[in-house]
Amino acid sequence: MNQVFYKNIDNAPLVVFRIFFGFLLACESFGAILTGWVENVFIYPNFTFSFIGFEWLQPLPGFGMYFYFITMGILGLAIMLGYRYRIAIILFTILWAGVYYMQKTSYNNHYYLMMIICFYMIFLPANQYASLDVKQQRTLKQTTMPYWVSLLFIFQVTIVYFFAAIAKFYPDWLDGTFTKLLLSGASPNDTLRQIFLNKFFYLFIAYAGILFDLLIIPLLLFKKTRTIALIASLSFHLFNAIFLQIGIFPFFALTFSLFFYPSKKIRNIFFKCKTSNEGVVTLNYYGQRFFLYFLIPFLILQLLLPLRHHLIEGDVLWTEEGHRLSWRMMLRKREGYIHFKIVNKQTGEVSSYDYNKNLSPKQAQILATKPDFIWQYCQRIKQEYKGKNISIFIECKNSINNGEFKTLIDPKQDFMLAEWDYFWHNEWILLP
Repeated sequence: MNQVFYKNIDNAPLVVFRIFFGFLLACESFGAILTGWVENVFIYPNFTFSFIGFEWLQPLPGFGMYFYFITMGILGLAIMLGYRYRIAIILFTILWAGVYYMQKTSYNNHYYLMMIICFYMIFLPANQYASLDVKQQRTLKQTTMPYWVSLLFIFQVTIVYFFAAIAKFYPDWLDGTFTKLLLSGASPNDTLRQIFLNKFFYLFIAYAGILFDLLIIPLLLFKKTRTIALIASLSFHLFNAIFLQIGIFPFFALTFSLFFYPSKKIRNIFFKCKTSNEGVVTLNYYGQRFFLYFLIPFLILQLLLPLRHHLIEGDVLWTEEGHRLSWRMMLRKREGYIHFKIVNKQTGEVSSYDYNKNLSPKQAQILATKPDFIWQYCQRIKQEYKGKNISIFIECKNSINNGEFKTLIDPKQDFMLAEWDYFWHNEWILLP
């Protein structure tokens, strides 16, 4: 095992990845401000729906979140340049984790992936070549790294694609129902829309998506198919970037290709004058322990998290329990409506609660489709009526992929008494 995992290879893939990654982090941070995302998600709403247990984590007041994201953008540039790299990547990871746990209204899987990769990058020697830290003698110049560094990225991205593929094996994906819905709003151009809504095309996209997710890693691993796989990746991710508008993820995903090519090839493309002492096995005690006792257990956890919904009663597509952290990406269109009913136990008076009064339009729209949002919002209603003897009842129905509307929340459940089960099925979420 030592001969494989601890063999020294050129560190060019990691160094080039650091440069691209830092640039993308800066783009994500500054772009969030320029596109209005920060304003719409953090500044305009009265509060955010944080991850349960992180309700204390709320946006900075006033224009504080602009400075927050500007700071992240600057840190991204520092990571790219390798300037005080360790401090920059630690601070960015903390700040990005804050963004991730602070709100769920605008949720994408690549936010989670970015957090994982930032976490990895804290511990990797990504600034030991082509960095200001080397130039200014804050760290020693190194030209190699252990092979397990490349394997770490390969295994992580394999997890992402594998579970993304498995999640697509459900009826509405296999018959093209969801891809048709997805592509119906992908372009304002009438000609393109007609192409996208052609049955042959949206079925092609559905099955191409499955095949891409299942085969892209094996094709990248083998030399004979690697170039074909890279071209397929470029086509797939550029299509997504243009028509599905999912931020930096398509470009982020492409950067992982660096670790599938021989390190010498990456060196010859990006650092032609560089030489390195490859092939030597170096057993660093702390690096070996870190890899064996920290990274491997973390990767095992990454394998287990996407499986947890199989242990929870009900279909995750309906209940949403176990949906996050599972690489279930762009799988369904969910719609719903909700009505909150307040019952005064002393007088018997029944009144409707206007949930729109303190929610943004996007929050209000998502509230009706996410059980955890509903439970969290009821906790706020409880605080509002603190000291009063009331019951909270909910009428809520949902539709998946324009299907039949069905009751999602038990209308008999008093949400003054409802609890949230972090690990198992919440009985007040009705199964269809």
